[in-house]
Amino acid sequence: MTAARSGRRPDIVLILADDMGYSDLGCFGGDIDTPVLDRIAADGVRFTQFYNSPRCSPTRASLLTGLHPHQVGIGILTGDERPDGYAGDLAEGSHTIAELLGASGYRTYMSGKWHLSADMETPTSSWPNRRGFDRVFGTIEGAGSYFTPVSLHEDERDASVEWDDPDFYYTEAIGRRAAGFIADHAGRQPDQPLFLYAAFTAPHWPLHAPEAEISRYEGRFDEGWDVLRERRLQHMQAQGLLPEDQLLSPRDSMVPAWDDVDHKGWQARRMEVYAAQVTAMDRAVGEIVDALAAAGRLDDALIVFLSDNGACEEEMPPGGDPSFAQLPMVPRSSRDGRPVRLANSAEVEPGGEDTFTSYGREWANVSAAPFREYKHWVHEGGISTPLIVSGPAVTEPRICHEPAQLVDLLPTFLELAGAHYPPARGEHAVPAPEGISLSPVFGGEALPERPLFWEHEGNAAVRVGRWKLVRRHGEPWALHDMRRDRAELTDLSPVHPEIVRDLAQRYDDWAARVGVIPRQRILEAAARRRRHSPA
Repeated sequence: MTAARSGRRPDIVLILADDMGYSDLGCFGGDIDTPVLDRIAADGVRFTQFYNSPRCSPTRASLLTGLHPHQVGIGILTGDERPDGYAGDLAEGSHTIAELLGASGYRTYMSGKWHLSADMETPTSSWPNRRGFDRVFGTIEGAGSYFTPVSLHEDERDASVEWDDPDFYYTEAIGRRAAGFIADHAGRQPDQPLFLYAAFTAPHWPLHAPEAEISRYEGRFDEGWDVLRERRLQHMQAQGLLPEDQLLSPRDSMVPAWDDVDHKGWQARRMEVYAAQVTAMDRAVGEIVDALAAAGRLDDALIVFLSDNGACEEEMPPGGDPSFAQLPMVPRSSRDGRPVRLANSAEVEPGGEDTFTSYGREWANVSAAPFREYKHWVHEGGISTPLIVSGPAVTEPRICHEPAQLVDLLPTFLELAGAHYPPARGEHAVPAPEGISLSPVFGGEALPERPLFWEHEGNAAVRVGRWKLVRRHGEPWALHDMRRDRAELTDLSPVHPEIVRDLAQRYDDWAARVGVIPRQRILEAAARRRRHSPA
């Protein structure tokens, strides 16, 4: 372990993006302006094969506890689906990073999205202030307007008064409050280490950004998704992130060729707003970095950045469900009284407060480049995230191509902080951490080979070394060689049936151990509820 330059334990700043694809950042081959994150990456480690979970809540559960999401009751999303589904509420029998670091002498702060509580209106034992965070500003809900975010709280008090500011924009507010926590901490407890969790909702739908931010991208994406996907792969290869023989996955079969697209201006506008959301987040990260520098703490800060899942291809409303418009996260009108238009249609230009739209499968296919699939699925496009780590533990800038996973971050933080992981939390037994510390990578060492596992909505995968076994729910296993085929284009299962059998057995053993509930059981229970619900 490399000590902080001051000799004290490092501050730890964990930054999470929401629904951002693998190749969106400039330092990961993208065409979006992210100068702050690019600078952090230039001084740190870029992990090219780091994996999240393919959905918002499961990733947050795993990230904060060092366990698989099924072990802590968040197998799909929040909301109690027992007895046939998951509790949908962060389990009492789990430690959070904030609790463990707090017990070790850290002050702990959170700014942004929580999305780990079944009850998003009334404070419960799963709310962030009761799971180890000393100060909290953010939303308990999973998504919503960037101008009037639902369930906004200051600690456990309603903070919707923030909306009264006509310039309020949630991404900026998350960065501003995070920076404020740092400044306040430096003034009050300058010798005490801090843990900050900044969980942005950007660039999750809806497509909302200030017009001045959007205008900087005018014309940037007019060449269309086919050209941009190719260019991103070339940029990643030039940066040494992917091998020169890496193939680009074919354009999604549900996406037309750019030359055949109607309403090209509207389509380009969708990506312009999405890019503006990412750049606004990058600027907010800059506010956090500036606050560390102003407090004289930047040299002692471990900064970690990643995304919670792959790019999101959801249309608006998701799944075509008309009842979606009635959810609390969807405002009925803007603050000045205009009705909110919820639709992905050329008649609705995205970006403003009176719209609720997404960038769809067309542009998600760009964000995921060069991989297949998206959020929800456990192919590379759904679970690959850019991971950037910078700070005193990193001896020199480097690119790490070894696979690692969310559950590795908690052990990493505990090692660097000298913190402990008790076998119980109060009267509740706690499973042992599932991951390993990544600190050897910071000094240039290799990680040991071990199996990595995923399951979400019946989509399943296991990876050991070069081999990845993956399936969509209801489909057979496919085997891919990750050294030659990270785009998962060639199924080698007929060639290596013995590897398929071995990995499938490992997956089954893991699923039984961590409490994966079979997808079919969940679907059958949902069908029964629909049949017996009143008309």
